[in-house]
Amino acid sequence: MLVSLSIKNYALIDHLNVSFTNGFTVITGETGAGKSILLGGLALVLGKRADLSSLRDKEKKCVIEAEFSISKYNLKSFFNENDVDYEENTIIRREILPSGKSRAFINDSPVRLATLTALGDSLIDVHSQNQTLQLGDNAYQFKVIDGLASNADLLATYEKNLRLFKKETKALELLQQEKQEGIKEHDYNTFLLSELESAPLKEGILEELEEQYEQLNNVENIMEHLSKGHQLISDEQVGILTLLAELKQASSKLAGFGAQFTSLNDRVQSVFIEVDDIFEEFESLENNVEANPKLLEEVNAKLQLLYDLQKKHGVLEVKELLQIKEDLAQKVDATENIDATIQAKEAEIAAQKKALNTICTKISKQRKAIIPELKQQLESILASLGMPSAEFKIEINEAPSFMYNGKDELVFQFSANKGSSFGELKKVASGGELSRIMLAIKAVLAKYEDLPTLMFDEIDTGVSGEISNRMGVIMQEMSSSMQIFSITHLPQVASKGNHHYKVYKEDKNNVTHTQMKQLTTEERVVELAEMLGGKDLSDSAIAHARQLLN
Repeated sequence: MLVSLSIKNYALIDHLNVSFTNGFTVITGETGAGKSILLGGLALVLGKRADLSSLRDKEKKCVIEAEFSISKYNLKSFFNENDVDYEENTIIRREILPSGKSRAFINDSPVRLATLTALGDSLIDVHSQNQTLQLGDNAYQFKVIDGLASNADLLATYEKNLRLFKKETKALELLQQEKQEGIKEHDYNTFLLSELESAPLKEGILEELEEQYEQLNNVENIMEHLSKGHQLISDEQVGILTLLAELKQASSKLAGFGAQFTSLNDRVQSVFIEVDDIFEEFESLENNVEANPKLLEEVNAKLQLLYDLQKKHGVLEVKELLQIKEDLAQKVDATENIDATIQAKEAEIAAQKKALNTICTKISKQRKAIIPELKQQLESILASLGMPSAEFKIEINEAPSFMYNGKDELVFQFSANKGSSFGELKKVASGGELSRIMLAIKAVLAKYEDLPTLMFDEIDTGVSGEISNRMGVIMQEMSSSMQIFSITHLPQVASKGNHHYKVYKEDKNNVTHTQMKQLTTEERVVELAEMLGGKDLSDSAIAHARQLLN
C-alpha cells in the first residue's frame, strides 16, 4: 500500500508531504484546486515521462518520493532480477533536473525508467476517466476474464511458445524462399563449382606454376648457363676444382705447423667439399634440364585457367578462389538437400502448433468456466447501483489463427434496459453507466486477485444520489482487503471514507500554492456541507453532512 507521498517543486506544489494508511481514503477539493497535479506527481514517480514545464522553479530540481509497503505483493524475484535491494517498506524516488534530465531510484539504487514503470504497475493502479473507456477494448475485457480465470501462468507459457512458433515459421518461410531462389541459381552455381573443381586449386599453386613456367620458357638460356658453370668448375687446366685441389694440397702441408694453419686447412677442405657438391648439382641439372614444349603448354594452360578464374570472380589470390569454391559447394549442397531441411522444419512447427493448441484449449476452457460467474456478479452489483435490468452477453468463440493471448474471439456486449438489443459497451453505455460497470469489474477482480492499491479518479462521474451512495459502499467494502483511494466531487462517496483529505489552493506572497491536508471529523462535516450546498453553509447542509458521516 501507499504509505507516504512527498512532492517538491512540481507545478503549483512547493513542498507537500502526506502520509496514508490502509482502508478507504477519499480526496476532495474544488475544481482546479490541484487534484490533477497530485495525480500527475504520482504518475511521475510511477514512471511517466517527465516534462521540464512541470518544474515550479526552473532553477531547482523536482523531487517526488513515494513509500510503499510491499510485503504482500511477492516482489522479491523482481528486485533480484533487477539487482535492487528488497525492502518491505520500499521507497521510490524520481528527480527531474533543471537541465531536463530525469533520474529514478528504488531504495536509493539508480534504475532505468522501464524498471520503475514495471514496479509501479505492481504497486498502484490509478484508474482515470480515460481508463473507463478501455472497457470497450477487447484486450481489457480479456484481461478481466483471464484475471478471474487465473490464466496468468498459462498465458505466460503460451506467449513463450508463440514467440518460438513465429520464429520457426519465419525460418520456414525463408527456407522456402531460399529454395525458390536456389532453384534458379542451382544450375549456375553447379557450373561455377564444377569449373573450380576442375582447376588445380591449392594454396601456393600459382607461385609453383609460375616458377615452372619460367624454367620451361627459358630452358635454352638455363642450359647455356649451366654448361658454362660446369665448365668453369671442371676445366682440367684452370677449372675451380683443379685450382682448389692444388690449394687443398698446399694447405694440408701447412696443417702440421700449428693451430692456426690447421684451422686454415679445415676451411680450405670445407670450401673444396662445398664446390665439389656444387659441381655435382650443376652436372645433375645440366643432364636433367631439357626442352619440353608439351609440358610448357600444359603449365601455361593451367596458369591461364587460374588467371581467368581470378578475373571472373574478382579476386587476387588462389586462397580466395578456394573460399568461393567452399561457399558454392555449401550452396549447391543446401539446395540439393533443402527439401529434407524444409520437411524437418515443417515437422518441428507442426509439433509446436499442436502444443500451442493444447494450451489454447486450456485457456479457453478456463475462460468459459468463469464467464457465468462473472456475468452473475457484474449484473448483481449493477442492480445495486440502479441498473436492475443490466445484462451482459459474454461469449467465447474459436478464432481461425493464433492471437497474442490465445485462440479465442470474445463477444462482450451489454444491454442496460429490458427489451434493448445487445451492443458494444462503448456504443450502448452512457458515461455514468460505464463508470458503474468499471467499478463493478474492479470489485469482482478484487475477490480473485491481490490487486495493488487502487486509486479511482472521479469514477463516480455521471451518477448522483443513492447510486453514488452505493458506489461509495462498494469501494468501502473493497477497502477491507486492499487500500482504496477515491478522488470525488460527490459527498455521498466522500462520506464513506475511513480517511478524508482535502486538496486546496492558498496564496502566499502573491504566489499560489497547492496544499493537501487530512481533515478532522468537524472539518469533514464542513467539507461535506460545502459539497452539498456551497460555501454559504446552512443548518440543513450541516445536518445532512453529519447524517452522511453517521
